[in-house]
Amino acid sequence: MSLINENFLLLPGNYLFSEIAKRVSAFKASNPNKKVISLGIGDVTQPLPQASIKAMADAVSEMADSSTFRGYGPEHGYDFLIEAIIRNDYLPRGVKLSPSEVFISDGAKSDCGNIGDILSTENSIGVTDPVYPVYIDSNVMCGRAGTPAARGWSNVMYMPCTRDNDFKPQIPDRRIDILYLCYPNNPMGVVLNKEELKQWVDYALANDSIILFDAAYEAYIQDPSIPHSIYEIPGAKKCAIEFRSFSKTAGFTGVRCGYTIVPEELTAATKDGRRIPLNQLWNRRQCTKFNGTSYITQRGAEAIYTPEGKEQVRQTIGYYMGNANIMLEGFARLGMEAYGGENAPYIWLKTPQGLSSWQFFDRLLSTTNIITTPGIGFGPSGEGYVRLTAFGRREDCCEAMERIATTA
Repeated sequence: MSLINENFLLLPGNYLFSEIAKRVSAFKASNPNKKVISLGIGDVTQPLPQASIKAMADAVSEMADSSTFRGYGPEHGYDFLIEAIIRNDYLPRGVKLSPSEVFISDGAKSDCGNIGDILSTENSIGVTDPVYPVYIDSNVMCGRAGTPAARGWSNVMYMPCTRDNDFKPQIPDRRIDILYLCYPNNPMGVVLNKEELKQWVDYALANDSIILFDAAYEAYIQDPSIPHSIYEIPGAKKCAIEFRSFSKTAGFTGVRCGYTIVPEELTAATKDGRRIPLNQLWNRRQCTKFNGTSYITQRGAEAIYTPEGKEQVRQTIGYYMGNANIMLEGFARLGMEAYGGENAPYIWLKTPQGLSSWQFFDRLLSTTNIITTPGIGFGPSGEGYVRLTAFGRREDCCEAMERIATTA
């Protein structure tokens, strides 16, 4: 008899987004002539940088010629992209990396979910609350999260992020093996300064913990004092893995490309006390389970580091952050509490009049025909909030705020 991985049976259904889709579909069916605007969209709306389009078209042409055709590429990525990443994303911030520490992938989501392959299922987990659901679900799938408990999972420490602590988690008062940090944060849109991030690095070094640092939105940081990489903090290469993505930076959500940094000096222990470099394990995992990101895609990613590409990306990010500013100013005029949106494309909006996340979602949908994302879907501490994103079109963003203003 073939047996399944029963951990998958412990997973709740994709309740948040399936429920959103269900309610939106019902509303549209009853109101077919009303224009529905989504401020909850997690996808981008602006096109790829022209520099990337040209580079990918040139790469396609190469594939049409036997003399320049390329088949299987290196699992860890082509040197041209790895060198561009090191030269542009890290060296200007004083971070030195070797090419063997950079692993090109099909996106940060995949690597955030797959990194657990090289870590024991006996490790304890720490996450912020609210939290990006992939961190939890991927640990449930392998059995590391433990069993369902009254609040989440038995082997997961939830670190509440509320108004009382400025939506920033407190350092744990006990040892946690693996810590997930996402900054700029999804869903709350907040950031950590260098001193705050240093406290987490110091904790990890003191407790022999590993930080899994999701920096997918670092390109949206506007404040020059905010670190873009955890490796800007001394000692972080001994305790942290960093994930990055071209999805929201350069519109690669439908193209798929990202990368993960696994420092060569980062180690973890075996049960008998031996220290094993995680870089070697991740390289072995990738060579076995991943066949590499396509050559065409990597040429497109490389192009965002050209002078033209950098300017085009800067303009796109400016466009989205302009949307965020329109929303923040609009909510301020209405006297509504809104957080984030200054160094991240996400806004964390407090629901008015004590409404629950779902109650406010329903009110906005029915009265303004606007879609948001209920905060409760990101964890218990998300109750009483909704998440909005700046990734929509400018005209839709402006119209949405006008609708909210007339019904507030």
